[in-house]
Amino acid sequence: MLEQYFSQLIKEELRHEPTPSQARAIRLLSRFQLTPCANALVILRGYAGTGKTSLVAALVRVLKKLQHPVVLLAPTGRAAKVFSLYAGHPAYTIHRFIYRQDTFKGEDTRFSLGFNSLKNALFIVDEASMIASGEGSFSESVFGTGQLLDDLLRFVYGGNNGCRLIMVGDTAQLPPVGEADSPALQDDVFKRMGMTVGSADLTDVVRQDDASQVLAGATHLRQMIAENPDALPCLAGSANGEVRFLPGDELIEALVSDYDKFGADEVIVVTRSNKRANVYNNGIRSQIFYREEELSRGDLIMAVKNNYHWPEKAAAALPKGESLPFSFIANGDVAEVLAVRNVHEQYGFRFADVTLRFPDYDGQELDCRVLLSTLQSEAPALTADESRRLYEAVLEDYAHISTKKERMKALRSDAYYNALQIKYAYAVTCHKAQGGQWRRVFIDQGYLPPDALGVSYLRWLYTAFTRTTDRLYLVNWPEEQRATAP
Repeated sequence: MLEQYFSQLIKEELRHEPTPSQARAIRLLSRFQLTPCANALVILRGYAGTGKTSLVAALVRVLKKLQHPVVLLAPTGRAAKVFSLYAGHPAYTIHRFIYRQDTFKGEDTRFSLGFNSLKNALFIVDEASMIASGEGSFSESVFGTGQLLDDLLRFVYGGNNGCRLIMVGDTAQLPPVGEADSPALQDDVFKRMGMTVGSADLTDVVRQDDASQVLAGATHLRQMIAENPDALPCLAGSANGEVRFLPGDELIEALVSDYDKFGADEVIVVTRSNKRANVYNNGIRSQIFYREEELSRGDLIMAVKNNYHWPEKAAAALPKGESLPFSFIANGDVAEVLAVRNVHEQYGFRFADVTLRFPDYDGQELDCRVLLSTLQSEAPALTADESRRLYEAVLEDYAHISTKKERMKALRSDAYYNALQIKYAYAVTCHKAQGGQWRRVFIDQGYLPPDALGVSYLRWLYTAFTRTTDRLYLVNWPEEQRATAP
């Protein structure tokens, strides 16, 4: 009876008749919520358009009405912001919520696993496809054990306090860098960890979304991933619909129009390489915003490597009791440049002192030093050789310090050594866009060699396709990949 009652509450909050796969998921969620099992976990997998978002939002509303504690988490700041908006409840990055910063004098900044003081809370993690099992895009050895998925489970379940976890994601999206699949969406991964796993797959397209060209394209790509991964996808578009084929000579006009209507932070160009992203970023800055300086007020930039120094420094200067909305600047975080000062060269690299505003973290402002040399690099960040060269050059300035421990302490507090590595954020690779949503998305796949076809390419295209909430442009799209939308 209680299970039926809880299921009915979710259906009422869903506000439409559930699809067959949603109905199965509702039954699973109700059993999970009402059946005591200390090590139980649920995986909710759902493709684009299958109502995963609305189902999770309905569950959150039910839990809030019942005054049951619920915590919403996501791998990145932008993904947490999107999650918070559709769920109507605050969401946090996983790192921010489960780790606490340690202070070791003379040692690297480290974050240890925090203590979960909540009782009987339900943790819901969105965009779980992005979570690596070990060292990856969002997991570094400075955090806990370096195994983000393990640490998340240890945080939620380790205190025997009745807390449990739901992982939510889309298996058709790109997996974490260096992994063939998304471990956080696989039943077997958790079973090997000793968990009791229940899972549900949302596969039925929600009726009211049937007319969406974006959804139709995403569904086509998802079906190809499952049934015909080596074929060339043919996507439908039209002159005035959600999906539009855009010739290169109309690109500037379309971008200008969308920047004027929605602002630069609601428009994104998604490419397949950093090299291609650089071409777009340089063109957008020079031809649309008429910016000639290397970095200017109003520029949108993206952090391309985690940085702990500047938030730590800013937090130390705050009055007692106040804190920043983030403990580190994460790889992929976007910021607006409010001021640029002291542009100069040092150690063979270019630097500037800037004031940044982080829109995904309540507009928090932060002063820091940035490394301008990464702006035009075709590498994702400083290469290993460049990092070593900077390290050795800065360390040489502290050669006069007699003890190695004190030299390393000075190095680790050095503004040049800790300079934030950045790229422009008008055009990004798909991995950098993952987890975010924009009103207008421009996709440029560039030249596609025959050996590029396959599951990886289809997942790339599917992930890029599903970044928009409004309209999608396919830039210079090949004729053989076009179909006319009805």
